[in-house]
Amino acid sequence: MKRIIPVIITSVVGIVLILSVFFPMAQTIGEDFSLFFDIIAVFAFFLGGGNLVRIHIIKVYRKRPDWGFSIVTLTGFFLTLVFGMLKVGGENIATSVIAEGTVLKIIFDNVIAPLSATMYSLLAFFVASASYRAFRAKNREATILLIAAFIILLGRTPLGMALTGWIPESFSVLQIPNLAVWIMNGPNLAGQRAILIGVGLGVVSMSLRLILGMERTYLGSDND
Repeated sequence: MKRIIPVIITSVVGIVLILSVFFPMAQTIGEDFSLFFDIIAVFAFFLGGGNLVRIHIIKVYRKRPDWGFSIVTLTGFFLTLVFGMLKVGGENIATSVIAEGTVLKIIFDNVIAPLSATMYSLLAFFVASASYRAFRAKNREATILLIAAFIILLGRTPLGMALTGWIPESFSVLQIPNLAVWIMNGPNLAGQRAILIGVGLGVVSMSLRLILGMERTYLGSDND
C-alpha cells in the first residue's frame, strides 16, 4: 500500500497537469497542484539543509579526512542562512535579500561571485585537456570535428580575417569568419535542435512512464 498510494498520487497529478494545459476547466486545479508543489519544495529545502548539516557534523566529530572543509561549509551555511533570513543590512524584514547594502548581497559580490569565477577559470584547463583528447584526428569524424573547431577558433579572432581577407567579395563565403558563422548557424544549430528534440522526447517518455506507474525507481527499492 505504501507504494501504491504514491503511484496513484503521481498519476492523478500528472494527468490533471496535462489536462490543465488543454482544457480551461482544469486550469484552476492545475494551478493548485503547482502551488502544492511549491509548498512541498519548501520542506525539501529543510530536509536538504538538515541532511547537509548532519553529514558534515558527523565528519567533523569523527575527524574524517578533510574535516576542516566541513567546518568552513557549516560556517558559511549558517552565516548565510542567518543573514538571509534576518535581512541583515536591509531597511526592514521586507527588504529583498539581494538589495544593495544587505550582508547577503555583500557576501554574494565579494565571496560567491569571485569563487565561482575562479572555479570556472580552472575548468578552462580541463576543457583544454578534453579538447586535446577529442580533437585528435584518429578517424574521419574526429578530423571533421578538428577542422570545424579550428575554423571557429580562427573565425572568432582577427587572425581569421587577416588570413583570408584577400578573398574577393564574390567568394566571401570562403573567408574564415564567414565559415565560422555558417558552421555555428548551420550544422551546430541543427545539432543543438536535434539534441533538444531528443531531450523533449525523453521527457515525454519518462513522464508517461511515471503517470502510468511503469517507472517506480523514485520510490526506492522493493526492500525499503
